Amino acid sequence: MPFEDLNKSEKSGGILPLTGTSLVVEREGRRLINNLSLSIGGEGDAVGISVILGPNGAGKSLLLRLLSGLLAPDAGQVTWGGLRPNRAAQLRLGYVFQKPVLLRRSTLANLRYALAAKGISKQARNAKADEALRRAGLLERADQAARLLSGGEQQRLALARALALEPEVLVLDEPTANVDPASTLAIERMIRSAAQEGTKILLVTHDLGQAQRLASEVLFLHHGRLLERTAAARFFDLPKTAEAATYLRGDILL
Repeated sequence: MPFEDLNKSEKSGGILPLTGTSLVVEREGRRLINNLSLSIGGEGDAVGISVILGPNGAGKSLLLRLLSGLLAPDAGQVTWGGLRPNRAAQLRLGYVFQKPVLLRRSTLANLRYALAAKGISKQARNAKADEALRRAGLLERADQAARLLSGGEQQRLALARALALEPEVLVLDEPTANVDPASTLAIERMIRSAAQEGTKILLVTHDLGQAQRLASEVLFLHHGRLLERTAAARFFDLPKTAEAATYLRGDILL
């Protein structure tokens, strides 16, 4: 992984802003991220939920991985709170993938393990784990093997586990792409609640209805470029670019 250990002279503060400067990712001669610069959660930025939209292949998931320190750019740099992505700050950032990654343990044990890894005391982590399951609507599934939960329940558990660590930033890559409507509703409630409690949310979705329900602001990507960044209401009512207007109409965007 591209995480770096801090030098003794460097101190890890908050992770915000997440900043990418002149980011480039190339694969087989194609630029998938093309000289893209942005800052998330800096002074003056919209609070709440930043939703990344764009057609397939726009570079949305790649951008999440770059900002999260999971992928090193071919050019440009990413910083967290002014520092390089580093292990000391890693737990301040939560990441939930489209397909949940769960341990071969019970639902409750998945939460307890994550809390223990962060150094939470046994007494505190038991209370935190129970509260996280309650918020996810999974308290009755506490003793069930996590990998035997339904797809929607597994994703709710993955989100609950990430939120239980109280991240400063929560990164979500299509968290409801393959789940049932009831779980989608539960996940959206959890996301909205986390944002209201002060967690900065960065969400990729293909669901325009979901984007309209959740977004404080929209970042619109196409061909690896950030074409538009604006308040959600304005984006959906009056997009600035022809590409965004085409996307919102549901027309094919080349």
